[in-house]
Amino acid sequence: MQDLLINNPWAILLITLWVLPWKGVALWKASKNDHKRWFIGLLVINSFALLEIVYIFVFSKKRKEEVDNPKV
Repeated sequence: MQDLLINNPWAILLITLWVLPWKGVALWKASKNDHKRWFIGLLVINSFALLEIVYIFVFSKKRKEEVDNPKV
């Protein structure tokens, strides 16, 4: 794996272009939803965007009660 990255700098660029948008959206949603633990975990753990994608599509959904009775 190291040889691939050392001999092919485009791989690093492609990985970065894949990870950054997912991480940005996931961090934004975690912040907006006041999920402090998720925000810290997403910020610290680097999982090639897998954790971020799971958070965005599974855990960032607002609960029905939160939508019906928003925080004031």
